[in-house]
Amino acid sequence: MPARSVLFAAIACGVVASVPALAVPAVAAAEMARWQAQAANVSIARDTWGVPHVTGKSDADAVFGLMYAQAEDDFPRIERNYINAMGRLAEVEGEQELYRDLRMKLFINPGNLQAQYRASPPWLQKLMTAFADGLNFYLATHPQVKPRLITHFEPWMALSFSEGSIGGDIESVDLARLESFYGQPSKPATIALASVETGLDPEPSGSNGFAIAPAITQNGHALLMINPHTSFYFRPEVQVTSGEGLNAYGAVTWGQFFVYQGFNERLGWMHTSGGGDVIDEYLESVVGKDGAWFYRYDGALRPLKAVPISLPYRLAGGGMGTKTITVYYSHHGPIVRAQDGKWVAVRLMNEPLKALTQSYTRTKARDYAAFYKTMELRTNSSNNTVYADADGNIAYFHGNFIPVRDPRFNWKQPVDGSYPATEWKGLHTVAQTITLFNPKNGWIQNTNNWPFSAAGANSPRQQDYPAYMSVYGENARGLHAVKVFQNRTGFTLDSLIAAAYDSELTAFESLLPPLFAAWDALPADDAQKLALAGKIALLRDWDWHYSLTSTATSLAVFWGQELAELAGPQARGQGVPVVDVMATNQVSAQQRLAALATAADKLQRDFGSWQTPWGEINRFQRLTGDLVQPFDDAKPSLAVPYASGNWGALAAYGQSSKSSTRRIYGERGNSFVAAVEFGPRIRAKSILAGGQSGDPKSPHFDDQAAMYARGQFKDVLFYPEEVDRHLERRYRPGE
Repeated sequence: MPARSVLFAAIACGVVASVPALAVPAVAAAEMARWQAQAANVSIARDTWGVPHVTGKSDADAVFGLMYAQAEDDFPRIERNYINAMGRLAEVEGEQELYRDLRMKLFINPGNLQAQYRASPPWLQKLMTAFADGLNFYLATHPQVKPRLITHFEPWMALSFSEGSIGGDIESVDLARLESFYGQPSKPATIALASVETGLDPEPSGSNGFAIAPAITQNGHALLMINPHTSFYFRPEVQVTSGEGLNAYGAVTWGQFFVYQGFNERLGWMHTSGGGDVIDEYLESVVGKDGAWFYRYDGALRPLKAVPISLPYRLAGGGMGTKTITVYYSHHGPIVRAQDGKWVAVRLMNEPLKALTQSYTRTKARDYAAFYKTMELRTNSSNNTVYADADGNIAYFHGNFIPVRDPRFNWKQPVDGSYPATEWKGLHTVAQTITLFNPKNGWIQNTNNWPFSAAGANSPRQQDYPAYMSVYGENARGLHAVKVFQNRTGFTLDSLIAAAYDSELTAFESLLPPLFAAWDALPADDAQKLALAGKIALLRDWDWHYSLTSTATSLAVFWGQELAELAGPQARGQGVPVVDVMATNQVSAQQRLAALATAADKLQRDFGSWQTPWGEINRFQRLTGDLVQPFDDAKPSLAVPYASGNWGALAAYGQSSKSSTRRIYGERGNSFVAAVEFGPRIRAKSILAGGQSGDPKSPHFDDQAAMYARGQFKDVLFYPEEVDRHLERRYRPGE
């Protein structure tokens, strides 16, 4: 391969004049009059929890009001999502975010999105226009709000953020490898793997979706449990209705105009991350010729497409710099790294117009047939879907965007891009993917695990599908869910919530016996055996259930964390959950015992006793409205009984950032949670981590925190008369 320095000849850096302080541009009188006229068609009713119930004459009016209400609650999170989605983080955060921006701009191009906006159907154009107008009207009427970058929203921007997952497909591209390939020309063509942290899989390790059929409920109505595991405050709770049939309640990702996980008066939907293999990498054999780059395909050479991408960034001393990087594309997609002397192109779904259409139209579906029709757009790429409706149906869709591929290849690894047999051959129809509809057992569960236990004995069979349709294995939460639901009847809304908060940490059922065996095998007079005797006795007597007062939970979790540090590298090398490796003989008996000693010593050092109750350690704290929360052991916090989903906790709770405190402060896991009963009238209960508002001065900043910590839900106020009875304020945008 030619010297890679040629690749970087197009990289240039420059400095431009300092950027003036951002200010919202003056609004023309005609524009303001148009916004005010639309605001007159909108009513926002805030209930006693601060949840906005937005009503508009048309869908566009409702979207206008929804965006205005979101901006009232947390404009910084809205702006941040669009800064990130459009690849503009470095403009506010500095040079360290250049390659995160580059990753987005490999796929997101404003010109392309503008063209798609112009080509979109009139009804969707109206919604995108209302999206931008609602945000711009908020900025125009709140001059005290100073955006970091986006002072004016354009309708096409909605297409840059069209799918509500916490981590979209684009974010699967490894940033360290991308920077190594495009940013450091002195390095060799074969790029080392990015460094990774050892230890547990990060929180959230996904979400839970549970559906219960009328046959096993007390009232004969279908039930749905909506239990996403995201970073806290990633989604607020809303209701949005219109005179055109919109009536959706649930969680909306900041800055989007559709309810992502929720329900209407007839049906509900819950998305759990993961499913089929939707992203593929291709090894491209690249050669230099006549000053250009080519790649081999089907016995011939094809030119790589070279595209210069401009990346503005804020300078540390003020002002702006710009780096331009020429990136390369094969017909498979952008080149994102190198491996074994070849360049790697990534192929993934990039259909923002269809994705936005599907995200919105499913909220207006009123029966299974209509919901299924939205699924046939096949652009809900990163999710499974658990479904229930008022007709008594429950259903499951394992993925939605699944390319047809030759099953002879291992699609978990990069495939040979020069071989036509590795091409995608269209998409599987929904009927060809892994689905369930009204299984005989009467329940469906998904915990980001495989679908082959989704309905107990009535689950799909693994051998009936190509391997790429399900790339995850079973997990501890899946094993736990099956235990909770099998052979049970008489479910109610409250008993479904109780099941979803069942306190067993199922992973320890398999993790603890090898530890006990290792201790039993030690000689009776062994010093280590004597030193660990009390710890082993505590864990032997434990029933694997967490609680605020449980000292065994503290010891088990700290021991598990120590063991995960040892098993993490092996697990990642094998592509399996770390808990799976921890239960095998890949971890020695001595390592298990040493980890227990280390865990006990850490508890003793940090908390004064190795028998510290879990509630003294595991806490909820919300001090500021910062996008990244600070934590402080000296400041007030609430005891929380839940634990990491890695251990099988259905109510997942964990700290994802590097800890600088003694206590564990939750950042991810259960966030917005709702349980819904689809009877003649909707009955539902919900809870948010903290509260609806991101403003520490708001009474709704943390008014749900104590209830959240107790697992106590509030009643959802779905009908207008219910909202009226619990009304805090009713107003129109701009008032």
